[in-house]
Amino acid sequence: MFTSVDDVSARLAETGYLASPAVATTVFLAARLGKPLLVEGPAGVGKTELAKAVAQVADARLVRLQCYEGVDESRALYEWNHAKQLLRISAGRDKSWDEARTDIFSEEFLLPRPLLTAIRGDEPTVLLIDETDKADVEMEGLLLEVLSDFQITVPELGTVTATRRPFVVLTSNAGRELSEALRRRCLFLHIGFPEEELERRIVRLKVPGLPEALAESVVRVVGALRAMDLRKAPSVAETVDWARTLLALGADTLDETVVRDSLGVILKHQDDIQKAAAKLDLDAL
Repeated sequence: MFTSVDDVSARLAETGYLASPAVATTVFLAARLGKPLLVEGPAGVGKTELAKAVAQVADARLVRLQCYEGVDESRALYEWNHAKQLLRISAGRDKSWDEARTDIFSEEFLLPRPLLTAIRGDEPTVLLIDETDKADVEMEGLLLEVLSDFQITVPELGTVTATRRPFVVLTSNAGRELSEALRRRCLFLHIGFPEEELERRIVRLKVPGLPEALAESVVRVVGALRAMDLRKAPSVAETVDWARTLLALGADTLDETVVRDSLGVILKHQDDIQKAAAKLDLDAL
């Protein structure tokens, strides 16, 4: 998939994803070693976008399993098309149960979900298991089985083994601690808030019409906000949104009026907005 760490950086940059050396190195190793990649960090720092960018540069199909509380095997692996099965049983009432059972538990009635879809594919595939920490602990057991052998057993049809292993990316916002067993099977990458220079490059790339001086001011102010004790620090995605907002407003510089009127773009809680309005000193930045 990649020839070197520099190749990772260059090809991801072509998609608009600017990777730090740590990100590029870990992606390269995950691809070379065939290991799942567990990416952890705050929301909005580019974890999901990394998987999308890898799929794009590898010309691979992206298969996404969005995790949430209560997601189960039928949503992750497969389920049977019960309505279609009942119709087939009704249409073949003259058949014995053994004949009907063989008929309705066939490929025609199987509804593959993301994990089975990724395992069965013979084309390049990136499997994104998004927000793994939101799933129940029981789901981790299922993921351990799948990621250990890259195979899934459908009792009625047999075992499906991957002929071409997908590139697997698991993301986590660290809402809960993932099991050590799952972590052992993965390469680990933490993506935090980027350094000022990298974030400035990201802003200039994503908002090309933004003046350089304003991009620098935006990044400095966001850095100051992250240093405050806020309920939700602004993410990179919110930095970019704010830059686009300022461009849309026609702002040339950041002054108290512009910042006050647009804080809701980067801060999502009223008490955070009030704290920032009281403590933020633009003259000191």
